[in-house]
Amino acid sequence: MKISGTTKLQTKRLITAEHPLYREATELYKNSFPYHEQREAASQAEIMGNPDYHFDAVFDGETFIGEILYWDIGGFYYIEHFCIRPEMRNKRYGQRILSSYGKNPLILEIDPPEDDISKRRREFYKRCGFEENPYSHVHPTYHRACEGHRLVVMSSPQKLDPAEYQRFNDYLKTVVMKNAF
Repeated sequence: MKISGTTKLQTKRLITAEHPLYREATELYKNSFPYHEQREAASQAEIMGNPDYHFDAVFDGETFIGEILYWDIGGFYYIEHFCIRPEMRNKRYGQRILSSYGKNPLILEIDPPEDDISKRRREFYKRCGFEENPYSHVHPTYHRACEGHRLVVMSSPQKLDPAEYQRFNDYLKTVVMKNAF
């Protein structure tokens, strides 16, 4: 996939853990998310074979800039994880990547805006056209030793109606998190 902008960004879909980019991509993933928000390695390797799941590494030319890991839920994309390499941030890559996936409605989750970082993240997504949804939402756990964690659901280009939220939440629990550990 090509992403528009000043230069053409491209994605490379990784479909197995044996892909040559997988090691570098999982290193960014591990450094970008707290442990309780990360899939276990076996779970990650298993879901890569699911046709609804996309593990896309994003490049500007030959430079790996980030990744977007999402599910095609038929009618919308659920962005499970999205990150840009730290040295590539503040260059509008995140906005360009998200806008390129905006052909379908988008759903993602963020930490409740309780500190400066989480507030800045919420504002970033708002600038990208996302709306905060009013639903009380707990993301299921990725690890047996952890509890589910409260997150805020955001969606673009508009808020989810109750039926859309329920469809997303059911898919999250029954498909996305089916074999999380």
